[in-house]
Amino acid sequence: MTANFKILVGGENLIDFVENADTDGAPQFSANAGGAPYNMAIASARQGCHVDYLTPISQDRLGGLLAERLSESGVKLKAPRVDAPTSLAVVSLAEGQANYQFYRKDTAERQITQSHLDKALDAGAWLFHIGALALVDGADGALWEQFFINCNRQGIITSLDPNIRPILIGARAPYIKRLETMFQYADIIKLSDEDLAWIYPNKDILAAFEQLISASNKGLRVLTQGADGAVARSIPAKAEAPAHPIQSLADTVGAGDTFMASMLAWLVENQIHERDAIHNLSAENLKSMLTRANKAAAINCKKHGCHPPFRDEL
Repeated sequence: MTANFKILVGGENLIDFVENADTDGAPQFSANAGGAPYNMAIASARQGCHVDYLTPISQDRLGGLLAERLSESGVKLKAPRVDAPTSLAVVSLAEGQANYQFYRKDTAERQITQSHLDKALDAGAWLFHIGALALVDGADGALWEQFFINCNRQGIITSLDPNIRPILIGARAPYIKRLETMFQYADIIKLSDEDLAWIYPNKDILAAFEQLISASNKGLRVLTQGADGAVARSIPAKAEAPAHPIQSLADTVGAGDTFMASMLAWLVENQIHERDAIHNLSAENLKSMLTRANKAAAINCKKHGCHPPFRDEL
């Protein structure tokens, strides 16, 4: 069913040191494989998608954990293991919400090359997904941006989830320029209300969503609003879906990545693969897609860290 729907995923992999307890006033942390695109790759594969992960992974012990989790979930590793260290994130929690600090200078996931990306395209693909830290700065950010544009021009569906981390953005103007350029080549854009408020500050969130639609090329645009549900727009239609109830929230780590993956899995299962069909989804289809994605994200939130559901759990 998924053979003709190969998803290429680019972007960071890292180890999340996630706060999960407090002992005598000192926070306790567990080491979890993470990174927004990395999580998205796993979540997509667990729902039956054919996923190739393009970003290098370190040969160190933590890199071994990252590679193993991808393979266990059915993701194919399409980049060489490298000597550089694994990127790190420290995730502290306040009332179930995640706050991040990142350490990724000269790390393995930043060691991408043009030749490697060109080789990935030669193997064929239906869709390329990118977002998050990979686009912040550096030579790797420029390479990912150009690869995204090249994919779109070659007829590959392009999917973007900015997943913005303001703590890492030193210069706002060039980063906004990169996003706005990529918006013009994105068939699918998913972002959170927090992302949108950062891109278009001092605006009502729905007005900001309309501004995004006006500032980008035509396509599928989705806004997630946590407990307030999600909104989707295609060229002809609009739909909303309430958040799926969560009886016991552990944390929200990976919820947005799971949501993104579930949108793509919905397209795969419904054999919606042509650019025109994605851009022109009906209101009924938009709501069905959002409902599935909200449910998957809610299941993920019942456990600490990112643990996307498998297809049979949905």
